[in-house]
Amino acid sequence: MQAKYEIKVQVIRSRKQAPRFYVNFPLPLAAALDLEGGEAVQWQLLDHKELRLLRLTSAPARRRRR
Repeated sequence: MQAKYEIKVQVIRSRKQAPRFYVNFPLPLAAALDLEGGEAVQWQLLDHKELRLLRLTSAPARRRRR
């Protein structure tokens, strides 16, 4: 199953600072990846149209509901 999520890149422009770009992950995508707030990740540039997101630490263990 391949899910697709269209998002927009946000830019923050502040005086006397370089612009900062932000990408927000849709909740279903973050849940499928088991992303947690504050988790360290790294972008890998494959080419000018493709990025790969790498988790710097192993995925957190899933909690089982009782």
